[in-house]
Amino acid sequence: RSSCSLLRYWLLACLYPCCVPGSTSQAVIKVAIAHGEGNFEADAETIARIEGEGRVAFRYCDAAGIVGGAANPNGSTNDIAGFYSEKLNVLGLMPHPENLIDPLVGGTDGRAMFQSLVATKTKAA
Repeated sequence: RSSCSLLRYWLLACLYPCCVPGSTSQAVIKVAIAHGEGNFEADAETIARIEGEGRVAFRYCDAAGIVGGAANPNGSTNDIAGFYSEKLNVLGLMPHPENLIDPLVGGTDGRAMFQSLVATKTKAA
């Protein structure tokens, strides 16, 4: 586990276009991380299943979208920052996009995730 301050901003590679409204490809977004410790770990079989089923939604990355190395603030396995449940209806996410939804707190990249949820819910209704 790498050392990590309590509240910092970090970059994530959003692997699903639905995470950013209007996007048709992957994107890099800035989100807040607010954990002093903790990272995603699982046994090799679980990691292989999540990866193989395409359920990884976010990975830690640098500004160019390059995953790995110093871009991973906490040593998370395979740089995983978020992944979906088997039915794709639950997203487990270590960073905190809710802490970056207003320009007054440093940016609005986290807002897009919530806008995407609202847009998806509206379409389903």
